[in-house]
Amino acid sequence: MAESSFPSPPEDYCPLCVDSLRDPVTIPCGDTYCLECIKIYWDQFDHMGVYSCPQCHSTFTPRPVLRRNLPDVNHEPRRQLPELTPFPYMHQESFCDFCVGRRKKAVKSCLMCLAYYCETHVKPHYESSTFKRHKLVDETGHLDRKICPQHEKGLELFCRSDQMCICVLCTVREHRGHNITSAEEERVDKQKVLVVTQTEVQHIIQDRMKELQELKHNVDVLKSGAQRAQAESDKTFHEMLQAVERWKAEIHQMIIANMHSAMSQAEGYVERLEQEIMELQRRDAELRQILDTEDNIHFLQNFPTLCVAPEAMVPKVLINPQFSFGEMSKTATEMKEHVDNICKNELSKISKTVSETPVYILLPRNGDKRLKVPSRVDFQEPKTRTDFLRYSCKMSLDPNTVYKELVLSDRNQRVTRRKAVQFHPDHPERFDGFSQVLCREPLTGFRFYWETEWSGEFSIGVAYKSISRKGKNSNSLLGYNDKSWSLLCSDSGYSAWHNKVDRDLPEAPRATRIGVYLDHAGNTVAYYAISETMELIHRFKAQFSEPVYAGFGVGSSVTLCQLKQNPTPH
Repeated sequence: MAESSFPSPPEDYCPLCVDSLRDPVTIPCGDTYCLECIKIYWDQFDHMGVYSCPQCHSTFTPRPVLRRNLPDVNHEPRRQLPELTPFPYMHQESFCDFCVGRRKKAVKSCLMCLAYYCETHVKPHYESSTFKRHKLVDETGHLDRKICPQHEKGLELFCRSDQMCICVLCTVREHRGHNITSAEEERVDKQKVLVVTQTEVQHIIQDRMKELQELKHNVDVLKSGAQRAQAESDKTFHEMLQAVERWKAEIHQMIIANMHSAMSQAEGYVERLEQEIMELQRRDAELRQILDTEDNIHFLQNFPTLCVAPEAMVPKVLINPQFSFGEMSKTATEMKEHVDNICKNELSKISKTVSETPVYILLPRNGDKRLKVPSRVDFQEPKTRTDFLRYSCKMSLDPNTVYKELVLSDRNQRVTRRKAVQFHPDHPERFDGFSQVLCREPLTGFRFYWETEWSGEFSIGVAYKSISRKGKNSNSLLGYNDKSWSLLCSDSGYSAWHNKVDRDLPEAPRATRIGVYLDHAGNTVAYYAISETMELIHRFKAQFSEPVYAGFGVGSSVTLCQLKQNPTPH
């Protein structure tokens, strides 16, 4: 049998157009079609309200929502995008009606012939006078939509009254007296509107691209933050295990030491009791001997010394009921229970905080009421000190970074500058050129707030861990490089510094307590004067690419303030 001259349909094809799937959609029965094909097919059943599958004839009521399929890159089951707005009149690939065998792609369609033509078969329309009055248009598919369904004439005019394309015969009856214009003129007017729309779309695309880059950046920040948190928690628990091993060794040593002491004392008592027993046994033997003697004179001569009972050599020894090695094991049990309770309470608190704090914030666009921001969290910029204190964080000064003239105190919450050089062991993270210190805690991916009190000239800022620590140059001075942002404070005023660029702030309010608000994800760090009120001193906009650390340049003293969340507002 000779092979068919018609090409077989592609493996993934639409049963309606017998062509490769374009924007494939899977309907509830499991069959898949082109989004446009099944939409057009179902449009003709709108008046009935019952829709069926062209293949298996399953019926659906109401009309199923069409969602474009999106194959997963890992060959997982297909996911679905949100419902897309279909564009039924956009370009649809068509093939030449006059090709024999494998049909070529159509490049033109004729509104008179109502046919599609490839580059070869369209030539007679250009070369022969017979087709002079025929109207060729670019092939965009849906040729039937370019013909008037009532008069079977080409749609050449536009009725502005009814906002629809019409043919010449439509102007005689259905659209008599209407505001009629040519399709070309109407296109000119509407194209101006469309150009404006396109400009708006392009602006939206630019905004979304920027949002996409920021989102990807923040996702990377979240990922690195999670990895860092895991590494730090592993390190902390490793240190806790080491501490537990030390406590275990101390308890073990205490038990052994007490046991040896008790054994040593007991051995002394045992030895003395044994000696006393031997002495008593010797006395008993002498008494038996004198009682058995027949020599009366010998008996009477020894009687004075033997008639007196010997005095006790060793006091009676009892184990003190208040002493017990069980107390030590009980203490170990209580220590375990305390650690368990602390871990349970802290884990419960952080679990509650994490569960109540959404990772992503959905903000409505253009008044869209469908997207609602969760009411339990205020995602706006903090306005009152109470709002800021919701983000208060515990920090401690890092002894490995302190300059040689600085002294830490109050459990590393206060730093003071001395004239005399202090003894600090060498460390690669120590500042050796400027009187500076950083905090231990990395700040990344979220919002943080802290306050400090100061005396003497000082600077307060944030810096990457990669800031230089060695030498007396701009690379290691807070605010004088691209790795740090700093507010310089003195009795004469403030100035803001970043990357050697300074800005004097003569109008900024004065205060001996400074609040710092860091929005790492929002790429801002702001400084506030804290007194009876809270007033903004300066705000930096920055593109943070890694975690930052709070840092201070110390002229006299700086103290990290202990803050409580949700206090009574000032």
